[in-house]
Amino acid sequence: MNVHSAAGRRAELPAELARVLRTGPFHEALRAAINARGLALGRVRHRLAERGVRVGVTTLSYWQRGERRPARAESLRAVGALEDVLELPRGALTDLLRPTPGGPPAARPYRTLLDTAAPIAAILADLGAAHDGGVHSLCQLERVTIGRRRELLRRRSEQLLRAHRDGVDRYLAIHVGDPGCDPDRVTVRADENCRVGHVRGDRAAGVVVAELLLDARLRAGETRLIGYTVEDGTAGESREYVRGFSYSGGQYVLQVSFDPDDLPVRCHRFTRSSAGAPAGDRRELVLDGRYPSVHLAEERVRDTILGISWEWARPAPIRRTDPSPPGDPVRRRAGPWRP
Repeated sequence: MNVHSAAGRRAELPAELARVLRTGPFHEALRAAINARGLALGRVRHRLAERGVRVGVTTLSYWQRGERRPARAESLRAVGALEDVLELPRGALTDLLRPTPGGPPAARPYRTLLDTAAPIAAILADLGAAHDGGVHSLCQLERVTIGRRRELLRRRSEQLLRAHRDGVDRYLAIHVGDPGCDPDRVTVRADENCRVGHVRGDRAAGVVVAELLLDARLRAGETRLIGYTVEDGTAGESREYVRGFSYSGGQYVLQVSFDPDDLPVRCHRFTRSSAGAPAGDRRELVLDGRYPSVHLAEERVRDTILGISWEWARPAPIRRTDPSPPGDPVRRRAGPWRP
């Protein structure tokens, strides 16, 4: 294909397809290109076969959903053939598979990381937000506090963010509460270098999504350190805390602290390959003798799920007085708040 014909094809691209080919990620660009050409995956497979490239419909489906990513030489050759089949400029898709300075790999879809992906996707659409948000985390420190009723009382987060495209002016914080969480009573507070914008919640899913607005738009490669706190305390007994990662490569530290008068009998760190998958790589964590907490630290996270679980003694102790009972007026503060 010569330069003139490539430019001609680019000029014919629908505006939304041209945009996602510029910004990525790969799976969204591939899906948009297939939809723009009106081709079923079976037809795409047939046209690839006519060019001597054999790719199954299942593989194509995985690629366009972001559940797998072309990496091997034969897969990259197939992507080049896809550009021809879908009448795209040369390199339009393969360029999205190459790492860029300061940029992350393609974002892993929420549906592979969270059971509550559908309501989160609806909230993001309501906010007019893209799935990847335009930023990824280089380093994150989370402190989770379990309260006197064994509830997830609060979590504090500090994150070093890096923009992977120009014009990013917000970060979307996602809080998934334990069963019984009441999003209307969850409060989000901006602690450092950001302010709270729109907040949306889904009561059935126990999900809250908040915009954390930055004071200036970031250019690709620029970083920003932000801090925020989520005050919850609305659900029942908590037994684990998990964090799903759309991107690989960042550092992550999670600390879970307990009430010193009611400690769990056993704690473990674990991983999951996807939402709903069984826990793997379980390792026991020992509660500190002086400070009632456990933690995990990852120097380089994968696009996976990390968490800490704990087991309580039975039955739960009866509290004669509780400074923060369910329905306490303090919990009804309205907050203006994945992931």
